[in-house]
Amino acid sequence: MNVPAAERTLQIIELILGNPEGITLQELLASLDISRSSLFLLLNTLKQQGYAEQSEQRGRYRPGPRLQAWRGSNRVSSQEIIPAFYQEAGRTACTETLALAAETHGGALILAQVESPQSVRAVLKTGLVAPMGQTAAGAVFSSPPPEEVRRRGYALRRDGDVIELALPVCRDGIHPDYALLFVAPAYRDPDQKVDDALALLREMAARLSYRLGAAAYAPFHENAENETPAATPLGKEEMEEFLKGPWPARLACVRPDGSPHVVPVWQEWDGQDFHILAWKGSRWADYILGKPSVSLSVDETWPPLRRVTARGSAAPVQEPVSSKRLRPLLNRLYRRYLGQSAPANAEEQIEWIFRITPLGLKGWKGLS
Repeated sequence: MNVPAAERTLQIIELILGNPEGITLQELLASLDISRSSLFLLLNTLKQQGYAEQSEQRGRYRPGPRLQAWRGSNRVSSQEIIPAFYQEAGRTACTETLALAAETHGGALILAQVESPQSVRAVLKTGLVAPMGQTAAGAVFSSPPPEEVRRRGYALRRDGDVIELALPVCRDGIHPDYALLFVAPAYRDPDQKVDDALALLREMAARLSYRLGAAAYAPFHENAENETPAATPLGKEEMEEFLKGPWPARLACVRPDGSPHVVPVWQEWDGQDFHILAWKGSRWADYILGKPSVSLSVDETWPPLRRVTARGSAAPVQEPVSSKRLRPLLNRLYRRYLGQSAPANAEEQIEWIFRITPLGLKGWKGLS
């Protein structure tokens, strides 16, 4: 005897499992012969029991931890890692396919993917479990990893027409929980592709690890605290490259009573000046208007521990925030820090845009 509620529940589970990147309520309704109210009841039960999850209210439904366990993975927490992956991927200038994988029984589960916009591209299939020996992620998840992977901090695999890079994403900064994948057609100058991609991917894997709780990013290095690089100056080109990354700045200014005030800000460096945003209600904007002398510090919290500092004078940009000329700047800053273009009402949230002309830049990497 068939039990309709049980059949509907199993159908929902199959649909959620078949869409690890998430499925909307409307998509579920379109695939099921069920009323909206009945679907809500079943989905709420699955959420309460840990078989489904939502990253936000009215967001997409994704496999919960108990449902992931059916696939043999005890590491996947799609609620936190998948949205973070999409946001970080949106920030990068990578023009090839990026994907996120987790270790599962018998292989690497492809959790999410952002396809290359190019007409000829290499792609993976979300939800696919790739055998460990057929993907670079397999070398990352190996225990222990191959010596070359441990030494480099990434796995490289060439398979006919495709080149694949895998970098570990680690909650503790050392042991892989996920793998960040880069896949591209091999004919597009593969050696140069690897060199160009590595810097972007390392930063992205480090930021994902940091968002999961890592204090530093040193994959496979159990004694990472003994391997901290010594401090060395950054050259001009190294500083310019570092300042292109999505690192927030710490702005130091002076209160009216003479005491210091430090606040994190979004920043963009154009080669001559920094531009920073002051949101409405930011009291530090008044401090700067009164005393324009400021300093900025931009740094990363994992090896190679790069940082750049600057001192200078801040002045408000003398045109309305809503001007057409400033809109591209807002779009670049939103994409850099949030992975998306500025919303239509962004200008309503911003009080001032300041330009800081530094007396000079100083940069280091490593620790004294």
